[in-house]
Amino acid sequence: MRAEPTSRIGLQPPLTFKGNLRDTRYGWLRLTPAYSVHLVSQLLAAHGSPGGRVLDPFCGTGTTALACAERGIECDTTDINPFLLWLTRVKTARYARAELTSVAEHGASVARAIRRASGRPGWVPPIHQIEKWWSPPALSALSRALASIGRRRAPRRVRDLLELAFCRTLIEHANVSFGHQSMSFRNPRGAPGTGAALELARSWQAALCGILRAAQSEILATPRAVHCDARDLRQALKPRTYACVITSPPYPNRMSYIRELRPYMYWLGHLGDGRQAGELDWQAIGGTWGCATSNVAKWSPGPSLEVPYASFGSITRRIALRSDVLGRYVTKYFHDMLTHCRSLFVVVRPRGSVHYIVGNSKFYDVLLPVEEIYAAMFEAVGFQAIRVDKLRKRTSKKELFEFVVSAQKPA
Repeated sequence: MRAEPTSRIGLQPPLTFKGNLRDTRYGWLRLTPAYSVHLVSQLLAAHGSPGGRVLDPFCGTGTTALACAERGIECDTTDINPFLLWLTRVKTARYARAELTSVAEHGASVARAIRRASGRPGWVPPIHQIEKWWSPPALSALSRALASIGRRRAPRRVRDLLELAFCRTLIEHANVSFGHQSMSFRNPRGAPGTGAALELARSWQAALCGILRAAQSEILATPRAVHCDARDLRQALKPRTYACVITSPPYPNRMSYIRELRPYMYWLGHLGDGRQAGELDWQAIGGTWGCATSNVAKWSPGPSLEVPYASFGSITRRIALRSDVLGRYVTKYFHDMLTHCRSLFVVVRPRGSVHYIVGNSKFYDVLLPVEEIYAAMFEAVGFQAIRVDKLRKRTSKKELFEFVVSAQKPA
């Protein structure tokens, strides 16, 4: 099945994460990669309805959930990563005026703690080579900020917004760049000593002000964020429930969400060491961080599951000629996604629609037609009216594009 060209070809910021950065709560925390709220809005307008529940089985930063929350559409979203579920709950919550006033008051105390550049150093997370991420003065200031938040005797939702402002501040002062497809290190920067504390305090106040301003936006329906393995949605979701599914699953490009999220997850206590990070990435679909890579190298497909795409075997064999582990990685990714598609079919209601934003990949000289394989999997599990629309050119290799793969469950 070939992609159908549309008039939306080209790198258009409204169809990328860049279109999210200035929109209410969408830009609260950057995750690479992310997809566009404007695209989600278009799909909701065309296929979603207030009378039907929406599902996003790959939560990410909660873009689909928040778009539904702002429109009064009931939505469930799932993920295997507890940090992403936390972030989605924070972004989609209704905040009372008294709660926001309390956030501002506690935030002023945190700012004072950051500026207090003396005293004993506080706790810092066990991130490997943490000195690559932050200078010693910045680390000291961040440790004081987190300790001050921990001392606040505040309701959970107030602490949530304080921790969110902390995440924004720590990534702004990290020696990392988002100029590429994934986060990368850059040369250390920032003022020394007390200057670093003052800079970080200013960043904290700016982050808090932006969050408080956006938190006043109207939420018309509160989504449900559920911890769940996407390979078996039936463990947490009811059959024949969802009228519309809008999601962007992990791309088969070896980009690890854990790698991108580890600064937040370590500082907030979701991760304690590298082994734990690798194990969580292994549980996720497409994970390759730490021990997940060695686990992929030992993985073999079972005999009962075959990816329903005619040239899939020849594609993976060509990749394996250059790298056995990458050949196994691609095979496992689509075995996992086929299992997911089977469980998805069960929870979508008759006449329900599904829309998956995906990107194709290239391994060495082998182009992986991800959009066509998804279309074949949807058809194999029982969906019909399958359509592949090309969305945009991505910023990486010239052959790489983003697509929407859509389908419908029969009546």
